[in-house]
Amino acid sequence: MTDDVVVNETVRDVDVEKMLFVNERRKRKLVDRYNPVKGRKCCTYRRKAWVKWEGMGVYLPVAMLDDPEYGSLSSEVDYVKLRCKHDFEYWAAKCVVIKHKLTGCDVAFVLNRPQRRVVDILEADRIAGRPLRLIMLKARQWGGSTLVQMYFAWIQCVHRRNWNSLICAHVTGTAAVIRGMYSKMLASYPHAYWTGDEPPKLKSFEGSKNIREIAGRNNTITLTSSFAQEATRGLDCAMAHLTEVAFWRDTNSMTPEAFVMAVCAGIPMVPYSFIVLESTANGVGNYFHKEWLRAVKGKSDKHAVFVPWYEIEMCRQEVADAGALIGEMDEYEWHLWDNGLTLEMIQWYHTKRMSVQSQTLLRAEYPATPDEAFCNTGAGVFSVESVEALRQGCRPPMMVGEVRGMDACGPGALDNVSFKPDSAGKLSLWRMPVSGCMPCRYITVVDVGGRSADSDYSVIAVIDAGNARQECRPEVVAQWRGHIDHDLLGWKAVSIAKWYGNALLVVESNTLESEGDGRAAFILEQIDRSYRWVYSRGGVQGRRVGFHTNRQTKTMIITELIAKVRDGGYVEADELACNEMLTYQQAPSGAYAAISGEHDDVLMTRAIGLYVAGIVSKSANSVGSDFHKRRRSI
Repeated sequence: MTDDVVVNETVRDVDVEKMLFVNERRKRKLVDRYNPVKGRKCCTYRRKAWVKWEGMGVYLPVAMLDDPEYGSLSSEVDYVKLRCKHDFEYWAAKCVVIKHKLTGCDVAFVLNRPQRRVVDILEADRIAGRPLRLIMLKARQWGGSTLVQMYFAWIQCVHRRNWNSLICAHVTGTAAVIRGMYSKMLASYPHAYWTGDEPPKLKSFEGSKNIREIAGRNNTITLTSSFAQEATRGLDCAMAHLTEVAFWRDTNSMTPEAFVMAVCAGIPMVPYSFIVLESTANGVGNYFHKEWLRAVKGKSDKHAVFVPWYEIEMCRQEVADAGALIGEMDEYEWHLWDNGLTLEMIQWYHTKRMSVQSQTLLRAEYPATPDEAFCNTGAGVFSVESVEALRQGCRPPMMVGEVRGMDACGPGALDNVSFKPDSAGKLSLWRMPVSGCMPCRYITVVDVGGRSADSDYSVIAVIDAGNARQECRPEVVAQWRGHIDHDLLGWKAVSIAKWYGNALLVVESNTLESEGDGRAAFILEQIDRSYRWVYSRGGVQGRRVGFHTNRQTKTMIITELIAKVRDGGYVEADELACNEMLTYQQAPSGAYAAISGEHDDVLMTRAIGLYVAGIVSKSANSVGSDFHKRRRSI
């Protein structure tokens, strides 16, 4: 920012007085002149009008001024009721009581800035006659759930009858807390402004334990949890509040996606219908994360809402010694300052981080961006920052096509091997092979997948290990990815390895070895007889072709890959590899795997290839060119 401290690459030239001057200017911008009774700083388009019952000029929603009833108002009660119909913020302040988070006292529900930002979205859709749809990524303590429930209540208490709602949480206890907001609101609702046929309260509905009815409005509120999916089928609901969706169980028989579909399928696409998915983050790649990304990209029917911690008023602390704070600020806190935060916000963060073991934990609870929220939660294996640094080297391929020999199968696949450009081909080239290079400069790795379109992909990756005597990073230079019969896959890999200057061919053999009919073993045996540069294990006596992945070897190669990614130890070309790293996790048992519904085929070729590249480098450095004569000893 032009008015902030000057930042050198390593040292900051800090002018404390100037920072304090800038800070005061930032604080003045935060002064909130919001007044829902006067209509000041409220959402929706408004015009100022003299209201005798208020004794002053008030900014009223245009929809209220255009309502035929406005011109015939005869009492203050009629005025309040009509305004409550058109002005959610006024209704919330006039009719709703909530528990204050800090004092525990009952107070009028006056919306804070993040809540008003959400209401602005909802009111724009409501006034336009559009269905209401949100996905909210939650930070702590800004009242997102409270806002949603009170907006539900406004629709049910003021606008619609026979308009049922559903509250579905990760566990029933959470949903019960949310329903408790309804009870408090109705218990304190001003009777003079109530439009129901009975006094406002929640009452039992036909003896059901989990369903309550808003007295006099014929609207029900159903309470359930993500563990009771069958209970939601057939429900007559027009609104659904689905909370902590990122923590819903995802199993073969129970998935968040199927549950949300079951709930939302019966909600009509009509005005005042409302669906909200909200959750704190729980890692990447799960259903909630995917839905969030769809909404952010505009590919969903939902508005994406995120509130960073620094927009929350309680996340501020008085600064007793500005000089001391500035002197102790770390690089992340300077980043916050450079992005416009006040010293009071940074003081709160500075104090808060002293109470947790790591900033990762703090950013998970109080994220400043959606990426911080998602990437600092879950059981991810790879550092998000490291993966994003790796992604900087990714780029579109220079060419796409196929490598072919004289035949698709058999030894003929090694004859007259050439590359044929083809826009429909599955082989992406980022770098052409270096002519005249020594054998095994390149490493061709095969991860064997399934044959059908809905199975795992087969991947052939080519890694340039470079000249082992020079300091250079391995680099991904080519990749084939698709579904294919295993014999065709094996010979295609041989053709690619041959074309890349007699690359060392490394086949991940688990899938082939698990096929009990002997065909896979025959394929590997044929390839081994026809092509000289094939990776094997077990030594001369018990030699077996291919790299076998078991718990021990997988831990070894993934540990190596983690280090390579962290240290920038190789050059990646394909963003898909980076995406797979972000959805790769370690289970409590210690096992590594992609999260449910995601793939790790590309990632595994990197893990195996970079591990083997290390062996090649060590062998070449110790025995020189003799390594190429001893390739069976790898």
